[in-house]
Amino acid sequence: MNKIFNRKLVYGLYITALCTLFVSLVVLSDKPQKVTLESPSGALDILSKISLPVMEEKDTIIGRPYNNEEVTVVQNYYDYRGEENEQTASIIFYQDTYIQSNGISYSMNNEAFDVVAILDGEVIEVSEDTLLGNTIKIKHSESVVSVYQSVNDIKVSVGDTVTKGMLIATSSTSNINSALNNHLYFELLIDDINVNPEEYYDKSL
Repeated sequence: MNKIFNRKLVYGLYITALCTLFVSLVVLSDKPQKVTLESPSGALDILSKISLPVMEEKDTIIGRPYNNEEVTVVQNYYDYRGEENEQTASIIFYQDTYIQSNGISYSMNNEAFDVVAILDGEVIEVSEDTLLGNTIKIKHSESVVSVYQSVNDIKVSVGDTVTKGMLIATSSTSNINSALNNHLYFELLIDDINVNPEEYYDKSL
């Protein structure tokens, strides 16, 4: 009888301990938890239970790589899914060579306009090129890079940190697309692939 009683007591204590542990986990999961480098296994357990946003709202791409409403598109991104007439208008012709436009060209009636960063990031390249026009390249994350080509009066240098909407240059000209006169040629790369910038404005990455 004592053995049976002891077994029931042990079993009861075991069940009570399990319930207590379960309740503790539920309570802890609803409270902010501090993770330190001293408990990596605990950090992994907590992170596995938390859903983190890829980017915060402040990291949403701004409307355009410029801040003047008079700026318009003068040559679109070449989209293989587009209509034939749209694709034809997105071809750059230079010295008997046809080149698909991997970006979008903007102009303001051939007048210079301010060029701004589309997102917070780090300047990773500033180059002068008479053919393509001066170029600024900004890295915004491991997968997102923006390229501002055919610019002048450059305000940034390699290694500089820029903020969303910050003035980085003014529009200018390039020899490869001289027919557009003063303009900005803008490219957006996601995972090293050129995409149509117009499809990403005002959207969270």
